Amino acid sequence: MSEFNRRKFLEGSASVAAAATLGTGATVFAPAVHAQTLALKPEKGAKLRVLRWSRFVQGDIDAYMLNVKKFTEKTGIEVRVDNEGWEDVRPKAAVAANTGGGPDIVLSTNDDANLYPEKLLDVTDVAEYLGKKYGGWYPAVHQYLRPDGKRWLGLGLGAAGSMIVYRDSMVKAAGFTSFPKDTAGFLALHKALKDKGTPGGYALGNATGDSLWTNWLMWSHGGQLVDKNNKVVIDSPETIKALEYGKELYATFIPGTLSWLDPNNNKAFLDGQISVTNNGISIYYATKTSTDPKVKELQSDIQHASFPIGPVGVPTESHLFFNQMIFKYTKYPQAAKEFLRFMMEREQFDAWLIGAGGYIAHPLAAYESCPIWTSDPKHTAYRDCVKNMRPTGHAGRLGYASAGAGADFIVANMVAEAISGSKTPKEAAERAQKRAERYYKV
Repeated sequence: MSEFNRRKFLEGSASVAAAATLGTGATVFAPAVHAQTLALKPEKGAKLRVLRWSRFVQGDIDAYMLNVKKFTEKTGIEVRVDNEGWEDVRPKAAVAANTGGGPDIVLSTNDDANLYPEKLLDVTDVAEYLGKKYGGWYPAVHQYLRPDGKRWLGLGLGAAGSMIVYRDSMVKAAGFTSFPKDTAGFLALHKALKDKGTPGGYALGNATGDSLWTNWLMWSHGGQLVDKNNKVVIDSPETIKALEYGKELYATFIPGTLSWLDPNNNKAFLDGQISVTNNGISIYYATKTSTDPKVKELQSDIQHASFPIGPVGVPTESHLFFNQMIFKYTKYPQAAKEFLRFMMEREQFDAWLIGAGGYIAHPLAAYESCPIWTSDPKHTAYRDCVKNMRPTGHAGRLGYASAGAGADFIVANMVAEAISGSKTPKEAAERAQKRAERYYKV
């Protein structure tokens, strides 16, 4: 968190009474936090349509729809919810933005809001109300949804953490008493796992969530897509070092990861084909809810860990951020804002976090105290994902360029090309540089 502007974290958070142990996540909030009010007047006869990404854990959508039902019962506003895969939400939202028709509200990923900011309803009033009431938005949320430091393009929903998921028994069988905390140990573990016939595997296809490990690979060695001035700098000695390290790592992977999308590593892990990967909590969730004895018996063996720290010497976490946007063309802007406010209030939001089993990490500091993070010790690793994450456009300012470059999978493609040997690290970095420069035009 030290890399971010702490002032932004506390902005609009006058009710934070004490944060003596902010680094540990143990923040104390004053009772006055509950005195915040926001008067919205939904339009008469309002009906809303929501487009959101499809669930990876059933409890997410079940709890979400219960909250939708509560909203309708309270307000009389009918809400239709359409669920689509992550890869389908982005193009459908873009079509809606360009044609001026479609869903009123979209729940999407990363900085999609920056693809069409002029098409989105200003939700500053709701964002400031929620920030003041619930301890402040984490820094990455400001960066994604308030890049100009003024208008809020949407509201943060949270993030699916890209954490390490591993079989503890297999890591120990490979000679490691605990999961490595540095990149040297990380590589040594993967080599040992391959030698034992229990390899790891990480998605190298255009996977919206699970390819985010490639950001970690680049950042951990000091590489960046752009610098603080939004100058493209991905073709750098630091990136080359990351890709050379990646080649050694890739040599330990199970075959086929070049085509892996988001569901593939889940299936490979639960099938016993791999012993370590990166993922949200959905793999662990599946072991807790499955009726298949072979899957269920994995539950006690699964552990979670953060990605190791590389030569840069600091954590470089990359997680799948979720946003909530309202299109300007909606006939019911007040109703749409009231829906988002209602869904983010503690009574609903805690229930949703719990229902999703820890799959979504919260964007507001007060929700650190949600029982989901301590009800099962294996959930705790995911609690601070939004708090600690770097936005995908690091280290530049987010906007159309970062959103476009992210949607184009430039970093993921570069890593896949270089570590698989289809291009040399230098060739892959040069190609990524040219692709990124098309978005970050001088």
